[in-house]
Amino acid sequence: METEIRFTHKSLVENSKSGDRNSQYQLYELYVDAMYNIGMRFLGCKEDAEDVVQDSFIDAFKNLHKFKYESTFGAWLKRIVINKCINHLKVKRLPLSTINDHEFHLTEEVAYERIAAVDILKVKTGIEKLPQGYRQIINLYLLEGFDHNEISEVLGITTSTSKSQYHRAKKKLVEIINTL
Repeated sequence: METEIRFTHKSLVENSKSGDRNSQYQLYELYVDAMYNIGMRFLGCKEDAEDVVQDSFIDAFKNLHKFKYESTFGAWLKRIVINKCINHLKVKRLPLSTINDHEFHLTEEVAYERIAAVDILKVKTGIEKLPQGYRQIINLYLLEGFDHNEISEVLGITTSTSKSQYHRAKKKLVEIINTL
């Protein structure tokens, strides 16, 4: 019999809902590294990423009663971490978009030279060198798999701004990679 993926770690989640600290620790151990990596991609600072991840786990365990298996526990927790990262950046007052007041309509995809077998380290370095707003769009769209509607909701921008920022970020990333 095939198990539904949404119920992965169900016994740990249910025991954690009951206050079982051992189950909470096991969930923490299963997900802490992945959530830390998300925090690092967004925040770029070890200490900030650690703080956000810890706060995210605390909030998740406090609000486990709200988890209804509409997604996996990992996806639910990931959403908490991403939202906390974005809120952390807002508190620091870092601009999420450099052109919030404008709406751009893209008519066609700009043709980029294909980069043959780019070294993954160059891509990582390139993403790290992007301005914060561009880096967030790239992280959300390419790495976290959000669509432009979800990005617009999370960042509080229009869908067309999300699309234009993504295209500009992608162009800038290609430029950076080409100089490495």
